[in-house]
Amino acid sequence: MSSWRSTTSHWGAYRARVDPDGALEIGPHPADPAPSELLGNVATAVHHATRVERPAIRRGWLEGGADPSDRRGREEFVSVDWDTALDLVAGELRRIRERHGNEAIYGGSYGWSSAGRFHHAQSQLHRFLNTIGGYTASRNTYSFGTSSVLLPHLVGDAGTYLHRGESWQTIREHTDLVVAFGGMPPKNVQISPGGVTEHSTSRTLADWDSRGVQLVVVSPLRSDLPDSARTEWLPVRPATDVALMLGIAHTLLTEGLHDEEFLARCTVGFDRFADYLRGADGPERDAEWAAGLCDVPADEIRALARRMAAGRTLVTVSWSLQRIEHGEQPLHAGLALAAMLGGIGLPGGGFGHGYGSSGDVGDPGPLLPLPTLAQGTNPVETFIPVARIADMLLHPGETYDYDGQRLTYPDIRAVYWAGGNPFHHHQDLNRLRRAFQRPDTVIVHEPHWTATARHADVVLPVTSTLERADIGAGRRDTRLIAMHRVLDPVGRARDDHDIFAALAERLGTGAAFTEGRTSQEWLEHLYSDWRDRMLEQGHEAPAFAEFWAAGEHVLPQRDRPTPLAEFRADPSAHPLATPSGRIELRSATIAGFGLPDVPGHPVWREPADGLHDARLPLRLIAHQPRTRLHGQGDVGALSRSSKIRGREPLRLHPADARGRGIADGDVVRVFNDRGACLAGALLTEDVLPGVAVLATGAWYDPVDHPGQPGGSWCVHGNPNVLTPDRPTSALSQGCAGQQTRVQVEPFEEEPPPLNHDRPPRIAAETPESG
Repeated sequence: MSSWRSTTSHWGAYRARVDPDGALEIGPHPADPAPSELLGNVATAVHHATRVERPAIRRGWLEGGADPSDRRGREEFVSVDWDTALDLVAGELRRIRERHGNEAIYGGSYGWSSAGRFHHAQSQLHRFLNTIGGYTASRNTYSFGTSSVLLPHLVGDAGTYLHRGESWQTIREHTDLVVAFGGMPPKNVQISPGGVTEHSTSRTLADWDSRGVQLVVVSPLRSDLPDSARTEWLPVRPATDVALMLGIAHTLLTEGLHDEEFLARCTVGFDRFADYLRGADGPERDAEWAAGLCDVPADEIRALARRMAAGRTLVTVSWSLQRIEHGEQPLHAGLALAAMLGGIGLPGGGFGHGYGSSGDVGDPGPLLPLPTLAQGTNPVETFIPVARIADMLLHPGETYDYDGQRLTYPDIRAVYWAGGNPFHHHQDLNRLRRAFQRPDTVIVHEPHWTATARHADVVLPVTSTLERADIGAGRRDTRLIAMHRVLDPVGRARDDHDIFAALAERLGTGAAFTEGRTSQEWLEHLYSDWRDRMLEQGHEAPAFAEFWAAGEHVLPQRDRPTPLAEFRADPSAHPLATPSGRIELRSATIAGFGLPDVPGHPVWREPADGLHDARLPLRLIAHQPRTRLHGQGDVGALSRSSKIRGREPLRLHPADARGRGIADGDVVRVFNDRGACLAGALLTEDVLPGVAVLATGAWYDPVDHPGQPGGSWCVHGNPNVLTPDRPTSALSQGCAGQQTRVQVEPFEEEPPPLNHDRPPRIAAETPESG
């Protein structure tokens, strides 16, 4: 049996080895007190039947040439050798650059494919495209794109709360009450970009009990509660958190419980917000008004407001709440609540964003520079907000608003995707499918035959994490991990770097891309550069050979200051990077944009699909899965074990199921005007009546069906056939795919077969040569 080798992932560091029979064995990191259960997907996914083993070209593109096509996702592929595939890709990139310019190439990598710092597909793709003249890029994230745009207007810097929030330990020592809008689900803290070696959040939360920290979780899902004896569940109707926040704020205002001194010294715009609460342009937003919207009794709203004012309170808003229509409003209203309580800048008080959304929010690990592959400079200035890809492809030349700018969608002729799966992240997949028909060419790097690979023209097989060497770490990890190669590449798979190096050589930019280094030499270079920077900061780090042999390096700890502590102490000496230098409860800049959906201060906006609809009576929540990372690992053993008759489970309240004749374990049809999918019913009282929950990440498995909305349906249970492809607002153009309205009914026929867990049709028509 081979010895254990170190590696890491977005769900944490772990060890791997090959047993005498050749089977892959996975073990947790010895220092991890709560290893992620997602390790259960690794061994079974790495050699799954869906691995892409050889370069493959869609037949119509290979024989008919580059052109828009509705055959993407429906046509067989032809297996080719590497030289043929690379020559075709290089020739197509050359053609598009010469005829349409580099703006016509969309570099669509979104990341998450690997925790490695060198084999980071997004960095590799962008570096390559920059060497050949640039590309149309994307900005922000599906996770918190709305926050990234809004927070700089309110506090001057998005990272203050996205990446530098208060630590769990400080909260434990100083906080009396945490009010978590959007929940604090334990499943999410096992994940963070780059991984966390020591999963300590659950242990820290359990220790809150001994310190007397109280936690109120505001959510329609009981599963959004961590395991703590002092946790209370405040069930709220989905999409009404802002109404509840306004009712609390009104109580603080009218009962004189707000901190007038802090508001006057550290904020601007409170007077306008207070007028809004009192009903200056509509109803008075008091507890009774809020109760009618959010289904929380008015007495409970007032009682919660008084509890929040009685001690040091942390108001935290999950990322999920800004992933809905008008997603700016819960974030802005939560910040306004924290300001009214006067705790901003005090240890354990004030405002938080993303606790329970990612494992590194609140984690005590150091925020240190990490080894990074330079991407170079993109000569093309054109970009889109990341969640607007379908709009871009379908509407070239049209204009749209973004953060006070008027921008124009480019005319994209080639989509080059490496390290991501838009058919997981994006919404209204029937619409995205139509959008993917429009470019001349779609090129994809993938280890597996995901839906994105199946909708490509050229699919290039890439290695998985265990089939290459790398350096890994998360932005708040306690260790830098030597990611040793454990397995040989599957089939003819190559590293992204080797693929781009070969393409760059064909396009005359090989030296600029590789700088004369092999992958192993790049690892040593990136590590040595990082080590020099650490030494400059007074931190010791071993030479590369010693680090590689040891398998990891424990990173030095750093103090974690309370957000905005210096600003609170002296706003004049430490102003924020806002126009006023203070916290902007009303942003005159945003108000000046003249956007009707974002007036500049927190407001209540009902979602476009309403709070009630007799035809589509259930509010669907499409949240992050428990058994995989996004769509990664969906063919792994842990994810498969959660399926019901092979379909993704749909959680329903028993009362909603009884009224529809649905029993636990039934296959059901979930639908609205955008699309439909099949799922397996899982009945539970952990969701409110009127709510359905279908996790994201089930691999999109479309079957054409003219009788279904959109002309096809997903027979596996991907909720993004149902979620709307509309932005949170014209300010941020963020993803609003967290919620939508649906109907659910029993599916009484024999369910159609699943296709996502096997390769598409592939014809072997060219000889292998590499």
